[in-house]
Amino acid sequence: MKILIYGVGGIGGYLGSLLLKTNYEITFLSRHDKYESLKKKGIVLRSDVHNLKFEKINVKDSLSNGEAYDFVILAVKLYDFESALEEIRNKLNKDIIILPFQNGVYSEEKILKFFGKLNTYGAVAQISCFLNPNFEVVHIGKLATFFVGGYVTNDINDKLKNFVQDARKIGLDLRLTDNISAKLWEKFIFLSAYSGITTLTSKTIGEIFDDSKLEKMFIKAMTETYEVSKRFKIKFKNDPVEVWKTKIKNMPYQMTSSMYLDFTNKKKLELNWLSGFVVSYARENKLKCYTHEKILDGILSK
Repeated sequence: MKILIYGVGGIGGYLGSLLLKTNYEITFLSRHDKYESLKKKGIVLRSDVHNLKFEKINVKDSLSNGEAYDFVILAVKLYDFESALEEIRNKLNKDIIILPFQNGVYSEEKILKFFGKLNTYGAVAQISCFLNPNFEVVHIGKLATFFVGGYVTNDINDKLKNFVQDARKIGLDLRLTDNISAKLWEKFIFLSAYSGITTLTSKTIGEIFDDSKLEKMFIKAMTETYEVSKRFKIKFKNDPVEVWKTKIKNMPYQMTSSMYLDFTNKKKLELNWLSGFVVSYARENKLKCYTHEKILDGILSK
């Protein structure tokens, strides 16, 4: 099978590094300095779980008309998502399977409009990873679990089933789920609070939960996003806020969000798709979201 890793940040770099262990034909798409680094030095993954280095990889900085792949692992930031989706639709084969590992709850709806319900899959990454200044992929902690599933229908084609099986054989914890929407929102409930409060306060997850006021603020932010999820009729097996309160206790003390790293490096932020989405939806539907309003206003004024 032919796999395109579109966007080589933390998520794309981690997944691509693991998939190079398969017999698949793996192609990386990146641009600017990252492209030059990958072309010259290959890709390096630094992790307590997997330490990998591939000096020669197939990397390009643009797509050509008529290229064909079985899968696209779409791992660009949300502010680049629509342009990436347009390029995929205009240049690649129509029967391609796109696995969108974006933050938030936005990308699957866009793919649905572009490609229809039978070709729309959801994807969730539960991992903390980023690119360091040397363009090496750095994985923090040991959590590295990925979920994929049908977004509108639970029918999963054989190609995706085989892909998941092959990925698991080489140590990539990729799982099929019949409720990808719940997985997307479960992550979003945490991420909207985590990205926002780490960026607002410049503190790690451990420092936040050592401070009783910040801990309370974090839990309130998760609760506000949980209330928004109910309007989308998302059903969870357990209260996601309580689930995250337990998980956070086991997270690395120094863990911080990719949005905070982007903020410190003066890069574009995904804020509008995280706390911004919660605030916008809550205002339109007369829900209270004072915490996310504080996050949004505070970061915009920094």
